Amino acid sequence: MARTPTTELSREEKRAKRDAAEADVLLREVDEAVRQGDFEAFVSRWGKPIIGLVLLILAAFGAYLYWQNQQEAALERDSEALVAGLDSVQAGNLNDGYEKLGPLADSGKGAARAAARMMRAGIALEQGRREEAAKLFGTVAADTDTPAELRDLARLREITINYDSMDKAKVVAALKPLAIPGKAYFGSAGELLGHAYLDLNKKAEAGAIFAQVAKDDNAPESLRSRARQMAGVLGVDAIEDVDQLLEQQGVVRELADGEGAAAPTE
Repeated sequence: MARTPTTELSREEKRAKRDAAEADVLLREVDEAVRQGDFEAFVSRWGKPIIGLVLLILAAFGAYLYWQNQQEAALERDSEALVAGLDSVQAGNLNDGYEKLGPLADSGKGAARAAARMMRAGIALEQGRREEAAKLFGTVAADTDTPAELRDLARLREITINYDSMDKAKVVAALKPLAIPGKAYFGSAGELLGHAYLDLNKKAEAGAIFAQVAKDDNAPESLRSRARQMAGVLGVDAIEDVDQLLEQQGVVRELADGEGAAAPTE
């Protein structure tokens, strides 16, 4: 009996599928070989640079951890030096405090070094060594590694010490950047600037700055009171609220409705 065409076609389809599967396996093997070859070529070309980069990153990270540890140790040493100096000062032993602060003031860094120098300047000033104190304050003011507000304070202290011997025009030039409303030491700098203007016979400028200081809510009341008086002497009204001012000064105003007035006679 003859085979039907359907059976012969099925065998051909099977053979075709087998051939296709063999071809697919061969292609995968070739592709894998190509990929393996590409990988080996990539490793051969870039392997060493990549390993070097990884080692460099690890070394940099290790160096950062070491630097961070050293920084923390340095901060701890600086804090201990400042506390030791402060303890001596508070105990009344100024010479000992001055000596203990020496290494930090000479070789420290940043705010810790500035604080040590400021403390030494204060000790020198307390002991009457004004020239040395002014020099130390000037060193802090000129140190760009010092925080800005601490530099401003040091500059103000330096000018205060040297005020009598300085040319008043130079005093004005040095104080103007500090005597700006909103700055940390505006009140003190503004008051000193006002006196420098008076020494230069610039009464209008003096009155204006005294009035500004008198109206500065951040300034101590004693300073504002002095500035208010100076502004008044110079013809500048620095009083914004009379009732509030009198209340602050402890003065009680009698009301206009007759409170406290004598009773009418019959």
